[in-house]
Amino acid sequence: QVQLVESGGGLVQPGGSLRLSCAASGFIFSIYAMRWYRQAPGKERELVARITSTGTSTDYADAVKGRFTISRDNDKNMVYLQMNSLKSEDTAVYYCRADRGVGYWGQGTQVTVAS
Repeated sequence: QVQLVESGGGLVQPGGSLRLSCAASGFIFSIYAMRWYRQAPGKERELVARITSTGTSTDYADAVKGRFTISRDNDKNMVYLQMNSLKSEDTAVYYCRADRGVGYWGQGTQVTVAS
């Protein structure tokens, strides 16, 4: 069956870095665009970054532009989110999503930025 499993979340101090990973299985990963979303407590889920199926084009929310980098490895069925210069406002549950009209969600991984 389709699975998206996020990992790499945790507690980090402001200014620190984390790398999130999302392992995909059960579908043809290489034809799906991939996205990272996040949802902070009491807020709506928001799009953080997206990458095309081939990885040739990426796009970011203004709040993370210049600090986060999305990438993918189609040979390994993986998508990543490198997060640098983390701020307290980046605290959220981060979700990966496979998107091709019909989409699939992962279960999320918690990122907490606090001193």
